[in-house]
Amino acid sequence: MNNLLKGKKGIIFGALNDKSIAWQAALKCYAQGAEFVLTNAPIAMRMGEINNLAAACGNAQIIPADVSKNEDMENLVAKSMEILGGKIDFVLHSVGMSLNIRKGKAYTDLDYKFMHDTIDISSMSFHRLMQTLMKHDAMNEWGSIIALTYIGAQRVFPDYHEMGDAKALLESYARSFGYHFGKQKKVRVNTISQSPTMTTAGSGVKGFGDFFDYADALSPLGNATADECADYIVLMFSDFSKKVTMQNLFHDGGFSFTGFSYDVFSLMEKRQDSAQ
Repeated sequence: MNNLLKGKKGIIFGALNDKSIAWQAALKCYAQGAEFVLTNAPIAMRMGEINNLAAACGNAQIIPADVSKNEDMENLVAKSMEILGGKIDFVLHSVGMSLNIRKGKAYTDLDYKFMHDTIDISSMSFHRLMQTLMKHDAMNEWGSIIALTYIGAQRVFPDYHEMGDAKALLESYARSFGYHFGKQKKVRVNTISQSPTMTTAGSGVKGFGDFFDYADALSPLGNATADECADYIVLMFSDFSKKVTMQNLFHDGGFSFTGFSYDVFSLMEKRQDSAQ
């Protein structure tokens, strides 16, 4: 099905490189007829390849924004409306960072200044974004706002660390702000809980490779890829999901509701044999 997003305009956060879910989502949205602005933190833009993505998406405009700063978010929303010629139909929030993980701090010995920064960037930025969009009356009716999350918000994965707490708050904002955005503006707000994905950020989590294999073995359909998640994002931005809001939508091959799989035992046996 083509042109699912024809005529729709939006903002996409967090595309670092072609491993990023946001990068793949941008390509898919463009292929489906959407027009959008790309944004990321200034430091991430220097590290990444976002100019290449912009060129591949019809020379999309890029607006740097530090999501922890109100003035940057105000500027982003105002300039996006100016560039796109009016109100916005969709927004993808694909932002997350943990200084405690980067610095190797144990969860039981956190630096609380680092933790504040983690929550500010990974969670509060989502509320800040929606508050700014509402303040500027920037969203069209039946618009769609999506944030990416992970099942570590509901279950304990020790190496996921404080990001589990940050994602739990992010999901709560989707429900709480989603209510108000729905009542006042008929805008829907959801989170997508994605499989472990070989992104730059995901690969930086301790033991990620082992957990990726474990999740793939446990999930009846296997792990969902970044490309497949991008397809789901397109669906959620389209008019085919008009009455879906305030939901945490699992896109994980069935991992979230599977308790047992012989494939996991087979994987463990192979690991044990190779270690001997």
